[in-house]
Amino acid sequence: MTVSPPGVRTRLLDVAPPEPPRTPPAAALRALVAAGAADLPLPGGGATLHRWADLARWGRTDLSLARLAEGHADALAVLADAGCTPEPGATYGVWAARSGGTGAILDGGPGAWRLHGRVRFCSGAHDLDRALVVALTADGSRIADVPLRRPGVRPVEGTWETVGMAGSDSADVDLDDVPVPDDALLGGPGWYTARPGFWHGGAGVAAVWLGGAAGVVDDLRAGLAAGDPDPHRLALLGELHACVAAAEALLVTTAAAVDDDPTDPHRDAAWTVRAAVESACRRVLDVAPRLAGVAALTRGGPLAGRLADLGVYVRQHHGERDLAALGAAVLDGAR
Repeated sequence: MTVSPPGVRTRLLDVAPPEPPRTPPAAALRALVAAGAADLPLPGGGATLHRWADLARWGRTDLSLARLAEGHADALAVLADAGCTPEPGATYGVWAARSGGTGAILDGGPGAWRLHGRVRFCSGAHDLDRALVVALTADGSRIADVPLRRPGVRPVEGTWETVGMAGSDSADVDLDDVPVPDDALLGGPGWYTARPGFWHGGAGVAAVWLGGAAGVVDDLRAGLAAGDPDPHRLALLGELHACVAAAEALLVTTAAAVDDDPTDPHRDAAWTVRAAVESACRRVLDVAPRLAGVAALTRGGPLAGRLADLGVYVRQHHGERDLAALGAAVLDGAR
């Protein structure tokens, strides 16, 4: 897998599916970083569609790899927004979850900052080199660039027991009095979520989800091509193709809007495209097992694993909570 070549691009998804990786996700990410293939165009820099096309390609190939690669690419974008240079050759993640009362806390002060707490869903918990950790502070929140091979950073065993997205290694991580130098803090209080790039990155995640859905459709199409499908199965394939194509078109439009005005967060557009892609993914998850049949789900092949991965990954969308926020924005805009 390589980064999209320069030039004019009008689609997010390539016509032909990509080749699957031949190594575990963490090793595949390290190979991408070593080859420079994880250094994507920055969002809002005029090539957002190229960026999202690569995110979609990774998702279409292997969603666990895509989760790690998207986190790395997002971390590089955050560092760029902060005017910082990433550690050469290092693999990065962004650990920001505050689920179920957990989350990182940063206390102390200049020259004496310390991180502590438990962070959930830390993709790449055992294998990444560095993570940008979002932590609560007395005056809001800060984000810190933390090297992970140091005392006080400990993945919690048994906290990522799953079939879907198992290879993303998204375990909890305990932070026990981890020192943070002043120059490892990016921006000021609240800077991380106040950036336009926060919303641009959120829309980019939807490109990965869509790639995962497209990978399922690839498998379904290959299965049907090997037999003599009846009209009902062909109708279901046509429906899923249309769902994916419609979501792809909205991502293309959103990427163009981000490039046209990169200083605008495009918050409502990000909410909209995430909702549209999540809806398409849910339809794929519902229809694909009926189209494929039990044999395709139980006799080897990638389809069952892809469905399990997609079902977990797309839950980065917060369902009705995110839809309610979008609905409120729509109502407010109509007044």
